[in-house]
Amino acid sequence: MNEEKRATFGGRISAVLVAAGSAVGLGNIWRFPYLAGENGGGAFLVIYLAAVLLIGLPLMISEFSLGTATRHNAVGAFRALNKRWAVVGYMGILSSALILSFYLVVAGWTAEYMVHSVTSDLVRNTDPASHVAAFEQFVGHPWKPVIYALLFSLATHLIIVLGVQKGIERASKVMMPVLLLVLVVLAVNSMLMPGGMEGLKFFLNPDFSKVTAETILLAVGQAFFSLSIGLGTMITYASYFKQGTSVQGTALQVTLLDTFVAVMAGLVIFPAVFSAGIEPGSGPSLVFITLPSIFSTLPMSGFWSTIFFLLLVLAALTSTISLHESVTAYVEEEWKMSRQKAARLTTLLTGLLAVMASLSLGIWKEYTICGLTFFDSLDYLTANILLPLGAFLTCLFVGWKFDRTLFAQQLYPNGIMGREYPILRFMIRYICPIILFVIFADNLGLI
Repeated sequence: MNEEKRATFGGRISAVLVAAGSAVGLGNIWRFPYLAGENGGGAFLVIYLAAVLLIGLPLMISEFSLGTATRHNAVGAFRALNKRWAVVGYMGILSSALILSFYLVVAGWTAEYMVHSVTSDLVRNTDPASHVAAFEQFVGHPWKPVIYALLFSLATHLIIVLGVQKGIERASKVMMPVLLLVLVVLAVNSMLMPGGMEGLKFFLNPDFSKVTAETILLAVGQAFFSLSIGLGTMITYASYFKQGTSVQGTALQVTLLDTFVAVMAGLVIFPAVFSAGIEPGSGPSLVFITLPSIFSTLPMSGFWSTIFFLLLVLAALTSTISLHESVTAYVEEEWKMSRQKAARLTTLLTGLLAVMASLSLGIWKEYTICGLTFFDSLDYLTANILLPLGAFLTCLFVGWKFDRTLFAQQLYPNGIMGREYPILRFMIRYICPIILFVIFADNLGLI
């Protein structure tokens, strides 16, 4: 695809909103709060914030620079700079496709819960045990979660087919402000609940006595995963940046916006949890089991439950769009297909895998891979192997193989280097790869 014909985002604000939409997802609103709840609240938050700035930001700048330098998808970007390193791009595309497949299943759960919030079915039961039973029954149902996953896949597909500007950019410019507004409204409501201030203290007052080596690795890993690094999505989105868009400025704004969403999610959840007298370390069930129990006790319970799950749907959709676009752009450019055909192929493949992942939690539960369901296998392969390995190799490439002059040109098109450049380069060459390797080794149980 010629650079002259390549679509571009409308400007810097659009670039920030679209890239932030890729980063912001269920990892911020679902995974971050329960990890913080299990690992000391405020102490986890402090480590997470440090990791975002010291590791996440340099990694995002690295991926943005590859996209702006080449104006290609993830595979094309690495191939254009060094053919031997194209495998890193392929890993990113594979990761995007696999994550999208099981992410559609979880996204479908959020849609189901939003529907039941609208009808008030979700908040009629006040017994937590009934919410546990309802969740398990829905997840294991032979066709309901499949239908929701496919509907979510269809919604994503329709936006992708519209194109970069009319589809992705326009959707992000609407969904991201709405998502932020909903977060603020919910946070204010939670903090005004009786006993909400105790939850606020738990989340913002660090207790470092509870910090262990595992806590640090979890916080660093969450910072890394929440920014959508190692997937090729940021390379692809950066290839749509207009000429002159600041790489490091955009990366900083996206990082801050993504972090803001995670912190606001904590301000939504922890005051509500403490108000209801529930243990903050409730684990992954926090969103789909614990919170519905809380909502059922609130005035206007159906309204607040609907707003919250609308928030989850929007967060999930911004992420499925970016994952889909990463794969679609690769198929379109490398296989020389039209955008419609490339999007259709991506939707069919990931939709099929989503069906398999959903069924593996129900009627296919007895069929496992090394003791894991198909859903859990996709999660383990991407989160523990492909993503940290892909990000590690990207750091090595940008730090040691990417032409220094070309890299500097992406950051400083006016030719005047900033004082932060030596520090940034040192982080990319040494600190980030070492930390990513430790995370990778820990995930595999090697340390």
